[in-house]
Amino acid sequence: MRNDHSAPGAMRSGAVTLVRRLHPLDWLAGGLLVLGLAAAATGLLPAGAAADQMRRIGPLLAFLATVIVLAELAGRAQVFDVVAAWVARAGRGRYPLLFGLCVVFASLTTITLNLDTTAVLLTPVMLALGTRVGIAALPLAMTTVWLANTASLLLPVSNLTNLLAADRVALSPAGLAGVMWLPQLAAIGVTAGCLWVFYWRRGRRGADRYTPPALPVPGDPVLLRICAVACVGFLLAILLLDVPLWSASLVAMVVVVAAYAARRREELRLSLVPWRLLVLVPGMFLVVETVGAHGLHELLVRALGSDDGFAGMLRSAGVGAGLSNVLNNLPAYVAGEAVIPADNHHQLLALLIGVNAGSVVTPWGSLATLLWFERCRWQGTRIDVRRFVLTGLVLSVTAVSAATCALALVT
Repeated sequence: MRNDHSAPGAMRSGAVTLVRRLHPLDWLAGGLLVLGLAAAATGLLPAGAAADQMRRIGPLLAFLATVIVLAELAGRAQVFDVVAAWVARAGRGRYPLLFGLCVVFASLTTITLNLDTTAVLLTPVMLALGTRVGIAALPLAMTTVWLANTASLLLPVSNLTNLLAADRVALSPAGLAGVMWLPQLAAIGVTAGCLWVFYWRRGRRGADRYTPPALPVPGDPVLLRICAVACVGFLLAILLLDVPLWSASLVAMVVVVAAYAARRREELRLSLVPWRLLVLVPGMFLVVETVGAHGLHELLVRALGSDDGFAGMLRSAGVGAGLSNVLNNLPAYVAGEAVIPADNHHQLLALLIGVNAGSVVTPWGSLATLLWFERCRWQGTRIDVRRFVLTGLVLSVTAVSAATCALALVT
């Protein structure tokens, strides 16, 4: 009898422990999904609209799940430790040089791949770099997340919002780059300045020089090579082949999982799957679609206006930045695009600047930021959310303003 009575108690105790371990973002993810499902179930969100949203985000969810598993297993195989050691050795013990290398590396990765890939694959590199050179992980981590967002203006591949905008204004990749090159340089320059002041300068990092590390000795050289080839193949497939992101990440993940199954099967666990993001993203899209159907469209018509001049560009960029930090940059862009007049290309590109470079204030401002938080949590790096928000607010205002002014100069 005593065992029968103790079983419910043990279950309650386990449930309480689980609840206490939940991260605030877990509560946010669960709450959004419940709200979204409730809206669909009650008819507040029409069934057709809900189904359209689920079809739209299916490939995105597949990409998120597979690329995070790929990154986690590659990290355990020491792929990122090796890359981090190369970067640290190239810095030759000098922090300003290391800072410049990290800024260029993060910017080029975001521009040529996309911001979500940067958040997933580069974050472990940066965090491993901090471990290798014996410096705080936070400056390196912040370099990744800020440039993943602010360096995503130049090419259509850099950001899904760019693909939507390029299609709307009928610009080829070269055409978009021809318009956005100066705004992109302005955004990266402002980001580098904020990074140095807030996170990298002598008073923040606490040292004048660092000792370049030796290259690490891999525990399993075969697994390291397989994972490295899979990661490189994933990046090359995105750059050179016309394939969906999710298919490239899926193939790379399957290769890595097969290698682990053959060599370190005990590492393959369900906890590798990013459950939080897979719950958050559907809930977020359902809630935003519901809000859009009940007044957001009319509100944005008044907020954005129809001025295609400089004042209208600043207004659109500001609204885009604000809305992306409240909702998320992708639904913010989609909602804003729907109300901007078809011929107002300058206003639309300013909105693009706002939702991309301005979405650095809240943890949910972009999927890249959410992915970054997930990678930091996996690596055990603590992020002070208050400091993240306050410094991100400064960057958002300055980077969006500078990039929008630069856009006005080239258009």
